[in-house]
Amino acid sequence: MTTHTTGRAIIAAVPLALVTLFVTGCEVPAATGTPGTLDATTATRQLAKLAVKPADTGAHYNRDDWPHWDSIGKGCNRREDTLKIQGRNVTTGKGCKVLSGEWTSRYDGVKVTDPETVDIDHMVPLAEAARSHTRDWTEAQRTRYANDPAVLVAVTAKSNRAKGDQDPAKWLPSKDRCGYVAHWVRVKTTYRMSVDQAEHDAVATILKRC
Repeated sequence: MTTHTTGRAIIAAVPLALVTLFVTGCEVPAATGTPGTLDATTATRQLAKLAVKPADTGAHYNRDDWPHWDSIGKGCNRREDTLKIQGRNVTTGKGCKVLSGEWTSRYDGVKVTDPETVDIDHMVPLAEAARSHTRDWTEAQRTRYANDPAVLVAVTAKSNRAKGDQDPAKWLPSKDRCGYVAHWVRVKTTYRMSVDQAEHDAVATILKRC
């Protein structure tokens, strides 16, 4: 059984591109560069550059077309790796199985100690990604997105079910809405996804208050 120390020690040990954590206010670590460099001003500027288009509701969506929880070696998959990175005092057993730890859900602040009840959410849900004018993506591109550590967030099953595949015009977390929408914009910017008008306006309204 292996114990994993998390928090600042983990962040220092893991390349920044592999860690995405909400922090106070509107700041979240950028995918590369110095932590905290993506603030509300940057997120607003990025939002302004996103293509505003009606959701591509005609795009076919099948979750199986977005392969996720890829193996990352040594018996670990991306879900297990995310649990280790985003948890505290995580212990693992044979085959990299996460046995215990503590996770604070980014969406509602609830602490969870049973890894089986922690959901790993895609910041921009897969179905929403499919509606965001990505229908020409290859399977390799969809796989990359579905397993990108900078997209994945450990949360309670309850908050994840409440969110579903909704964008910020329809659902927002009870905790750190500034960090949430800044993260949302960063993901859509990185992957050149579109936003619909209601989504754009909802995000812009929140960023103005940050």
